[in-house]
This record gives sequence, structure tokens and C-alpha cells, in this order.
Amino acid sequence: MLLASCGPQTEQAKAPAKSSDTLAFADAPGGGETEAADSLLMRAQVALDRAGFSPGVIDGKDGQSYKLALGGFQEARGLLRSGQLDPATQQALFPGQGQGMAATRLVVIPDAFARGPFTRNLPTRTSQQAGFDHLGYRSLTEALAERFHTTPDTLVALNGHGTKVGSGTTVRVPAIANVPVAKIEGDERGWSDTLQRLGVAGDQPTAEKIVVDKSEGTLQAFDKQGKLIAQFPVTTGSGHDPLPLGKWEIKGTSRNPDYQYDPDLFWDANKNDTAKRLAPGPNGPVGVVWIDLSKDHYGIHGTPEPAKIGRTESHGCVRLTNWDAARLAQMVHSGTEVLFQA
Repeated sequence: MLLASCGPQTEQAKAPAKSSDTLAFADAPGGGETEAADSLLMRAQVALDRAGFSPGVIDGKDGQSYKLALGGFQEARGLLRSGQLDPATQQALFPGQGQGMAATRLVVIPDAFARGPFTRNLPTRTSQQAGFDHLGYRSLTEALAERFHTTPDTLVALNGHGTKVGSGTTVRVPAIANVPVAKIEGDERGWSDTLQRLGVAGDQPTAEKIVVDKSEGTLQAFDKQGKLIAQFPVTTGSGHDPLPLGKWEIKGTSRNPDYQYDPDLFWDANKNDTAKRLAPGPNGPVGVVWIDLSKDHYGIHGTPEPAKIGRTESHGCVRLTNWDAARLAQMVHSGTEVLFQA
């Protein structure tokens, strides 16, 4: 390991301390060089992420979420939707670069990022998270993984076991760029800070329609002309809590929300659990954002376990990685149409 030196109502809470552009990661010497870790597959995952067609976690693996992302990108560019990195797709994905773009970069960890905040002893069970004032990352490694849209295991593979991380240290990460500091009027929730910590730009294209496909496990966003502008892998429902098929609309968006845990809404809750209000944070049950739907108790939201997106069931809601959920939150608005289809 790297070593460090759905259904409930949501509310807004107090913002964490604001930070400046010191959250930007400076490139370290040699960061532009291509190494063995810079595989074509990982380059494609990074390029898809940049284009808004998320492969989920960037891990250099040829999995289902990666194939779906390729298919979505191909559809948006008018290419044959094969889910394969064929020559035409490579040309569209790496315009003017061939295969020359780097998949990873060497960066220096900024002090403001290394300070956290972290919640190192945070329990994994929702019912045990009450009483914490922030449901933050448990370690700097976990925070780094989300910032660069990857997993702790991938960071270990890129840097080696026993690599130390801390303020001022150098680490190899997927090539997710810094983003401009979002200027958000009345940002009581610290959303601009969250966007920087997730490597998500505040300026995103506007989506007028969202389509969630249960069988494919994707969420697609379309603009007012009906053009596909983004796609994200999702987890949708379960046998106990199936996705509510049909047409809905977005009622509003809660960024860095509190979470009202009501065991009556969960079939698998412990019989001794009681209703509790939980503090905000990326490791909360709905991650960094809750996008409320016109269907009571249903929403689109983030997750504390990004590697499980598309691999596990949910309690009926639509779950994305925190970085994809944050990006979607910047695209939608009250009244955006939402279609859940089989």
C-alpha cells in the first residue's frame, strides 16, 4: 500500500475551510515522459474521461465500463459503435497526437491537498457514521485516487509498494489535469473546493435530457439539440429496489449534502437501527452530491466506493463515481428531463 507520512432526504450543511489554487498539482521533472505504465489502453481511458465519456475508474484494464465508454464516444462522433479501440476511434480520440499522449504524469502533492481533511477512523456502515462532523476520505491515498479518477490499487501499481506520500512528495498518477478554480457566488458548501479535489471543471455543457439505461448500466446526457454530450457508468437498482422505469425530471441538486438515514427505507437495515442525520463528505452514503428527482425518495448521486460502480446493486437510486456525479451536477438543472429505461 501507499504510506501516508439511496432514498433519503438531503440537506445542506456548513462548508469546509476554503482553499485556493494551491490544490493544483505541479508537474514533477520527467512527468512528460512515457513509461511502461503508459499503455495504450490507459491512454484511451484518460482521453475518454477528458472527453466526458467516463470509463469509471482509470485502471488500465479492458473491462465493461471501458467498452461502454468507447461505445458512447463512438456514438457521439458518428462512428460505428463497436466498443473497440479501432483505428477510426483512435484518430478521433487522439486528434493530431496518434498514440503519443501520455497516460500518466508525475506530480508534486501540494500541502493544501495533503492536509485533508481526513476521517481516518470512519466506519463503513452507514448506521455507525452519525456523530462524525465530516465523512471525509480515510487517507491521503484514497483522496489522491479520487482526485485522479482511479483506485488506490492502481496508484500502487504505478508507484510501487511502500511508496510514501505526503506534502511535497512526487507520485505518478493518471494524467487528469488541474482545473480552474470555479467562481461560485455564495458557495457556503465549499463546492468549488470539492470540484478541485475531484479534478472536475465547474464549466460544463448544459444537459436537457438524461437517459439511464438499466441493461447497459449507463447514464447518457444530451443537449437541447439531442446531441450526446456525455456518458457515465452507473449502478441502478436491485431486485429489492428496482429502478423506477419511466419519465421523471430533476427537481434540484444538493452539493456536499447532509444525509438523513431512515432505516425504514432500507430492506436490509439492522432492526435496531434508528433514524440519524449524517454529516457531508465524499465517503457519505451519497458521496458529494444528490440530484433530486420527481419520484419521491429517488435520486442520482455519488458513492464512497467508486470501484464498485456497475458491479454491485443499489437501493433503487442511480449511483456514479463522485467525480462523474460532480460533473453531471454541473450539467443539469431543475426541469432537466430524465428517462429510466430497461
